[in-house]
Amino acid sequence: MSQSSVISMIYSLYDDFYPQEKKVADYVIAHAHDVVNMNNSELAKACETSVATISRFVKKCGVESFHQFKVVLARDVVLGEDVQVSSTISLEDIHTSIANIQANKMNEIKATLSLLDEKQLKEVVALLSKAAMIQIVAVGNTIPVAINAQYMFNEIGLRAMAGTIWETQLAFSMTLTPQDVMIAISNTGESKDVVKMIHNAREGGAKVIAITNNPQSTIALLADYHLQSATREKLFLNEFYFSRVSAMTIIEVLYLFLTVGHEKSYDYLSKCENLMVDEKL
Repeated sequence: MSQSSVISMIYSLYDDFYPQEKKVADYVIAHAHDVVNMNNSELAKACETSVATISRFVKKCGVESFHQFKVVLARDVVLGEDVQVSSTISLEDIHTSIANIQANKMNEIKATLSLLDEKQLKEVVALLSKAAMIQIVAVGNTIPVAINAQYMFNEIGLRAMAGTIWETQLAFSMTLTPQDVMIAISNTGESKDVVKMIHNAREGGAKVIAITNNPQSTIALLADYHLQSATREKLFLNEFYFSRVSAMTIIEVLYLFLTVGHEKSYDYLSKCENLMVDEKL
């Protein structure tokens, strides 16, 4: 936990908090500067909850004590991780709404990049570069991220497969071998369909890379590698809405590391562009 943002952890775990814990989460996000100087009794009073709830909350965030929680939170404050962005979106004030959307997206990308572990990222890039086949699996609103990843990897010469039909993805996952890699994308990390495909991949000996915003989720814990995406949005009905931007950012990071400085990747990109040039106006 000492290397991660506690603010990012609160966002990623928000849906798993009980109602009383969500009171604490909301208060910490909105008043991080003040919380750093509070004791647990003062925070409990401010949130209209109990000291026991505060204790459960900080442990869910991956820290053992309220003191340690404040230490990590103080670092977030210094680094600007606690910056509050308005979630107001209204056609009555388009200028302000666009500014709010821009700030949310920028915070989301910044937080996602800050969560990437350098050692793990290096290992993931090496794994993907040598894979015989990369299957990218997703269901629901993360499917477009998987389809985009397939195209990006294909155009630099990496064999990759993604699909919009779950049954097709499931059947393909049963064909993976120890030379293959699966990338599993899920917001919550609790998709039963994705979990089934991960089990198939592991049974075949393939390595699994998970992209979720919850490091404690089933999918994150099942995977060999976990790349955490961040969410900084609270736009719809006061609930946290999963943007594809953070997951897409991770895919683009992988793409760039797999491309830059690799002559073979440039050759494939050039060939791909030449094949499609006649289709452009």
